[in-house]
Amino acid sequence: MAQLVQENWYLLLAALVIGLVVAWWIFAANRKTRIEIAPKDEGDTLAKRNQALIDAPAASVKDQPAAPPPQTAPSAASGADDLSLIKGLGPKLQAQLAEMGIASLSQIAAWDDAEIDRIDARLGRFQGRIRRDNWVEQARLLASGDRSAYEEQFGRS
Repeated sequence: MAQLVQENWYLLLAALVIGLVVAWWIFAANRKTRIEIAPKDEGDTLAKRNQALIDAPAASVKDQPAAPPPQTAPSAASGADDLSLIKGLGPKLQAQLAEMGIASLSQIAAWDDAEIDRIDARLGRFQGRIRRDNWVEQARLLASGDRSAYEEQFGRS
């Protein structure tokens, strides 16, 4: 090993010098900071604008427009059925159906293929749930009051 170093000392020295130059270039280049001073007129304008923002009164809650009340699905008290009894029909879908005027199990039970396609097209990311979860058959059994047949076919709710 010592003989190898003695024969190639000039190559090792050149590699060391190149390494030091590269390291100096990397670290020195990153430490240069450039400061640009804005013209006096522009600096005064910016300072005045910032001060105006600081001195401005805070916006009060009264100034902001009131948020619209959240829309909820019709409840059983308003004459509507509890559509959440249908498996696969959660609160978001119930709200969407309420916006379309669908609030009872008998309405869903009366759907034909054309009506299913029309409603399904308006369900957005929930498309396909009506047929996949068999809402019409569930609604028919629930609307008729045949709870045992419903539980036999679709399980307990």
